[in-house]
Amino acid sequence: GPLSERRLMDVRLGELPAWLATCDLSPQGLLGGVQKAWSSYYDKYINVKRGGPAGISMLLAGYCLLSYGWNYQHISKISFLASV
Repeated sequence: GPLSERRLMDVRLGELPAWLATCDLSPQGLLGGVQKAWSSYYDKYINVKRGGPAGISMLLAGYCLLSYGWNYQHISKISFLASV
């Protein structure tokens, strides 16, 4: 398609200056770009259409690691006393 309608990741390095020249760099154009990027991020990572156990299991695993990190000094003192 036309260069102005391509996403940044689809532009080749040699085409980058021409692509930047077609961008709207006004405050309103930049705000529109930020809104489009947020919408794309939201649709890809937050508003997931197919849910499953992976998201919840990642959340639980993160909680376990974080909880272990918070309590590491307490746990290591108990295990040291138990081995003596």
